[in-house]
This record gives sequence, structure tokens and C-alpha cells, in this order.
Amino acid sequence: MTPEFAYFLKVNAALALFYAFYRLFFYKDTFFGLRRAILLIFFGLAIAYPLLNLQQWMSEQEPLAGVIEVYSAILPEVNVYTEAETSASDSYLWLIPATYLTVVAALLLRFVMQLGSILWLAFRSKRVVIEDTNVYVLANPAGPFSFFNLIFLHPASHSEKEVEEILAHESTHASQMHSIDVIISELICIVCWINPFVWLLKREVRHNLEYLADNRVLQSGFDSQSYQYHLLGLAHNHQAAANLYNGFNVLHLKNRIRMMNKKRSRAIGRTKYLMFIPLTALLMLLSNLAACSVGEKAEKAEESPNPEVAEAPGVTAEAQNQPDNGVFTVVDEMPKYPGGDGALLKFIADSIKYPAEAQENGIQGRVVAYFIVNQDGSISNPTLLKGVEPSLDEEALRIIKSMPKWTPGKIKGEPVRVKYTIPVTFRLSAGDDSQKEQGVDNKSDVNRIYTQVDEMPKFPGGDGELLKFLANNIKYPVEAKEKKLEGRVAVAFVVNKDGSLSNPEVVRSLAPLLDEEALRVVALLPKFAPGKKKGEPVNVQYIVPVTFRLL
Repeated sequence: MTPEFAYFLKVNAALALFYAFYRLFFYKDTFFGLRRAILLIFFGLAIAYPLLNLQQWMSEQEPLAGVIEVYSAILPEVNVYTEAETSASDSYLWLIPATYLTVVAALLLRFVMQLGSILWLAFRSKRVVIEDTNVYVLANPAGPFSFFNLIFLHPASHSEKEVEEILAHESTHASQMHSIDVIISELICIVCWINPFVWLLKREVRHNLEYLADNRVLQSGFDSQSYQYHLLGLAHNHQAAANLYNGFNVLHLKNRIRMMNKKRSRAIGRTKYLMFIPLTALLMLLSNLAACSVGEKAEKAEESPNPEVAEAPGVTAEAQNQPDNGVFTVVDEMPKYPGGDGALLKFIADSIKYPAEAQENGIQGRVVAYFIVNQDGSISNPTLLKGVEPSLDEEALRIIKSMPKWTPGKIKGEPVRVKYTIPVTFRLSAGDDSQKEQGVDNKSDVNRIYTQVDEMPKFPGGDGELLKFLANNIKYPVEAKEKKLEGRVAVAFVVNKDGSLSNPEVVRSLAPLLDEEALRVVALLPKFAPGKKKGEPVNVQYIVPVTFRLL
């Protein structure tokens, strides 16, 4: 579930809860001003409280973004799911958002047309002053209404007393800016049209605005019975409540007359509006608990959508999720070597000693090892992940053990243990004919394969399109599903100077079936924009980690 969809669901759930709360506690009282305020607060809070979750989600993504910014040769993993998730029936799922957006567009168009029709009517109507009030005179008989400070009336259809009552009513709408409430409720309905409780809340907003205006008319000294008969007499001009304006006789007269005749609520009854405070606190608490739950899952997930990092000359850094024994891989602040990444590269380059035996035998390649950056910044548990030859493996581990203390990684400001993986490449000079590099062809400067350059290779359309290509073309092997095989396969390939791909190989194997499928899809990739060093195209190695996961 995407954060945006989760936000949409939370907004609609809150609106449903608020409507139930309103009907239970506030529906029958006569505190119309408080009711107006609480209805507007309902809309505002429903929109605002889930944003706390989105902010949490965004903060959880910042460490990943930081890693991607630091290391130039990063590609996020591709999650490949079972065929059941991409079955033929799922191909019609696009109809759901398409239908939703179509209805939103239609409602928005209706809203704009209604707004335009009111403004056009004001432009065409004659403006006069009646009882010290600016009025737009309707050319044809119609029910009176108002929109912000625009009051529309057909004076010839009403007696002098009725005109006074209408102006008192509509002036209340205008002076108290009731059209703001109408527009807000209309816009919420457009976005959340699928939620029936939103339409019910909009109805309550419209009803309460009429109650406010009716109450002001009676407070102005007009006779209650005469006013109610006036409303009944205008019933034949009833207009739909979906209109943007505040109509004098728009809404159900039965409810309005009942409220006018209802005994005023006791002042002590206002205290019940304080019950809204614990409801708000409960929503905030649930929102924070949900955010914390998401954060913990992101920190402790066994296979996180973590970037695989391609090697730099002599060193590569890779972050993989391994939360065992309190060890994390993605945190708010990643561990830092004293002086930064440049200093780390220099330390390894200055400290590494090519074993004489391996050099004499022309052995070269990449050693992958990981270590733990502890809470005090010390290094522990250096472990070999992929070896080349015993002497090279030992030298890589020796370098790791000799590292100084790091600045520890942090989660929510607290130091934590973080796993860090460093592939160290041992490479002989280009002129040595006896070299036997394992995994990377480096026979000459012309054909040299780089892993970090000034401009990294780019898939047409960017990394997002690459991920989409892989996800659309990979098929989960049936036999692998039956055997419940899942995990991550890392495939390396070379992006040549002309953008073509060559030498695909599995650098992290999982199972033959899954390895073959990953290699098959890599072979389908179109040409990349080649990598460049000092403005010249060069051969660059690229690593694509692909996760196969059964759900």
C-alpha cells in the first residue's frame, strides 16, 4: 500500500468517525455557532492528522536518499513477486483509479460550471440597493439566494415584509461568510466522493448554516410563525442542496421549522464540545502508533529495498539489511568514516598491501566483506562474504580491522549498531600480461572496465524506467515457486562505450533457476547511455540486485 493511498483511507475513516461523533453528541442542540466551528474542524483535522504519518514515511526514506546521493553507482533492488500477483484479473485493476479520477473530474467540472454560472448571473443582473443592502435583481422569478456578499432576489415576487425577512436571512449568510463552508464541503466531497459519510457531513454543514441564518432572523424581531409560513409559501421554488449558493428555502423545511421551535439548549451543554479533545488525542495517538509500527518494520525487515552499491576504484560500499542482534542497515544517520568517504578510500588505498604470492601468480579480483560499526564507533565482526584467494581475503580483513573509530549510525538521535559491507578490488597493473583477474576484464587501458566514473551509465528514461522494465519482464519460475525459493540475486554486467551490454554474470547467486531468470532479463535490456570519464565514453560495470519474494 502506497503512503498516498494509506493517507486517503485515513482521511475517509476519520470523516466517517467524525460524522458518527457529530450525530451522537451535537446533532440536536441549538449551539449553531459551535456546530459550525466543529464541522470545519472535522474537515481540517481529517486532512491534517494523517500527514504525521507521511512525514514519518518521508523521514524514513531520507537515509536511503542520502546513500544514493553519496554513492554514484547505486541501483535499488527490483522486487519480483509471484505470478498470482500479476494474473490476468489484475490487468483490470487500472479501472479502479481510472473510475475514481473520472468521477472526480466530472464533479470538479460541475463545481466550476456552478461557480461560473453564479458569477455570470451577477454580471448580467442589475444591482440595486434595498433596505441599505446591495441586491442583484433577478430578471425572472426564482428563489432568493446568496453567494459570499452577492445577494440575488426577485423583488416583484415578494411582499415588502417578505423582502425584509429574506434580506435579514441572506445578509447573515453574507456577513458570516457561509459560502466558505459550502465551498470547503463541496471540495472535500469531490475528492472523497466515494465515501457516503462525506456527503452526509456536507448536508449537515448546509443545514447548520440555514439554522444560523434562521436564528438571526428571529433574533432581529421578525415573527416566528409568519416567517415559517413564508418559507412554506416558497417551497415550490426548492433548489437542490448541491448548488454552491446559500438558498433562502433550499433545505428541508421540516428540520428548519423544528429547530426554530426547539427550546434553546442550556448553556452548560456547551461543555460537551470538550469531548472532541480526547477524540482528537486518540486519533493522534493511533496515527503515531501506526507510524512507529511502520518504522520498526522498515528497520527490522529481513529484505529491505536497499541499494546495492557498485565498486569505486579500490573500494565499494554496500548497505544490506541484516537486523539480527540489533544490527541495522538503514538508519536515520548512516555511520561515517572520519573525514568522509574520500578519506575512507584514501585510507584503504594507502594501507592495502598486495600479497606477493597473489601478485606473482597474477591473481586479482574482488573481495567482499562486511563489518559492524558499533554504538561507540568501533569496528567489530569483520566477516568474509565473497572471497577470491586466501591471501587476498586475509589482506582485505586486515585492512578492515585496522580502521579507526567511525562516527556511529543513529536512529532518532540514538547510536545503534550498523552493518557495513565493503567490496575491495585487487587489480594488477594494466601492462602485466600474466594477470588473471576474476570477474572483470582489465587487459588494457583501452578495454579497461571502470566501476566509478564522472558520469555513470544511464538507462533510457532513468532508474525508474529500468526498474519498471525489469519488473515487467521478469517471470517467477514455476519450479522455484513450488520449491518456495526466494531471495536476492545480484547480476553484474558491463555497459560498453557504445551503450551496449556485455559480460552479464551472477555475483550473488541464489538458486540456478532464479539466477538464470535474472540473467535472461538482463540480456533483454536495451542500450544504456554510456558512462563517461573526463568526457570520454568508457566501459563501466553495473550491478543490478533483484529480489524474488513469494507472498
